[in-house]
Order: sequence, then structure tokens, then C-alpha cells
Amino acid sequence: MREVLRRSITGVIYVVLLLGAVFLSSDAFDFLFMTFGLGCLYEYKRIVRLKGYYVFVAYLALWWVFIYLTQNSAAINLLMFFTITVDLALLVFLFTKAPRNFTPVQKFLIGLLYIGGGCIFLTMIPYKIDEFAQFLIMGIFILIWVNDTFAYLVGRTVGKTKLFPAVSPKKTIEGSVGGLIFALAAAYFLSWYETRLSLIEWMAMACLIVVAGSLGDLLESKFKRMAGVKDSGAILPGHGGIWDRLDSLVFAAPFAYLILNIFTYVS
Repeated sequence: MREVLRRSITGVIYVVLLLGAVFLSSDAFDFLFMTFGLGCLYEYKRIVRLKGYYVFVAYLALWWVFIYLTQNSAAINLLMFFTITVDLALLVFLFTKAPRNFTPVQKFLIGLLYIGGGCIFLTMIPYKIDEFAQFLIMGIFILIWVNDTFAYLVGRTVGKTKLFPAVSPKKTIEGSVGGLIFALAAAYFLSWYETRLSLIEWMAMACLIVVAGSLGDLLESKFKRMAGVKDSGAILPGHGGIWDRLDSLVFAAPFAYLILNIFTYVS
């Protein structure tokens, strides 16, 4: 009971912090996710045993350039290409049974692009449609939360078939399907409030967020399993570390940004 209370209090504080940053100002949102990126990088660096602080400097430089200094579409697309390429390469790592030892350079690039790039694109999403689209980014948060919550509840209630027991023994196929169904329902209601995306586009976004978010969750679990740790950190009582809370969003963000580009192109 005490653990449930701790998780609930931390969860409420986390949601209030996000809502406050999103609806207070765009600068507050930017600063919050720059800070979250640093927190994720710190936990990643500790788990993979990456030495030095160069990855923090590179991340801050990259973040500053792409959030404040340039809106050049070619440069943004190049960063998106490299980020998604690293993410896809990490999926090969996720589904490979043989142990993998990364070199220091590979660890640096993974941290910079998978985590740093993910946080940068997460910050850029609400700016994709000219003005700061508060309800668009909140909608993406809601899709992640709905999927995570109902995947857990459905999996715990009726889940029997393990999804990926070698990496995450508690996740089930039934839970994943349940999370997707409820995320699609949430997308239906979100289309009423954020009309920049059509109903079909919200449904497509929900499918992408659920699939990419679930893969991001599994990927972080594999990193933790290789390091022999349960959580990426302990800063959030009952929830673990910042990377534990943002693993789905960080991996899904560049793909969400890509699909928004596709929606803009075909509309």
C-alpha cells in the first residue's frame, strides 16, 4: 500500500510538472525537456559505463542549435535521419540474442542521438505547426500514458502470452493489444480537441506511438538487463529514474516528428 501511495504521489507531481511546463510557456517546456535529456543521459552514461562528460557538452550544443539557432529543414532532416538510423540499429541490438559490447565511440553516438536526439525532437514536435501547439504535444503524452497504463492493467488482468520474456518477463501480448485499443480510443477523443490533425492522422499517430513507445521501453529494459540493474535511477520514488519514465517518448519522438512531416506533405 505504501509503495502504491509513493508511485501515485510521484506520478501526480510528474504530470503536474509536465502540464505546468506545457501551458506556462514554450520556454518552460523547452527548459524542462532539456533538463530531462540531461537526466536521461546521466543515467544512460552510468548504465553503459561511458567515461567523461563530452556527451553532455555535445547534447547541449546540439540542443541549442536545433531549438534556438536554426530552422533549416535540411539540417533538421539530416539530424532526423541520423537519429532514426541509430534507433533502427538499436532494434537490431534489441532482437539479437548474442551479447554486444559497444565501443566508447558507439556509446557516445548512441547517447547523443538515441537519447539526445530523441529529446530534441520531442521538444521540436509542438513547433512543427508554426505556433507552439500545446494540445498536440499533450496529446502525444496522453497516448503514451494511456498505452502504458492499460497495457499494464490488461496484462495483469488477462495477460498470459509473454511478449519478450528474455528482456521484459512481465510484458504480455494481451497487454500490448489492450494498450493499443485504448490508445486508439484516446486518439478518437483527442481529434475533437486538437483539430490540426484529422481523425485518421490521430489514429495513425496512436499506432506509431504505441509500437515505437513499446520498442523504446523494451530497448531500455535490455540496457538495464545487461547492466544488471532494475531501474535506471532512483530520482523518482516508486518509478525509478528519469530514463525509466521517458524511455517510450525518447524513442518514439523522432518517428512522431517524421510522421508529422508526412502529414504536412500529403495534406
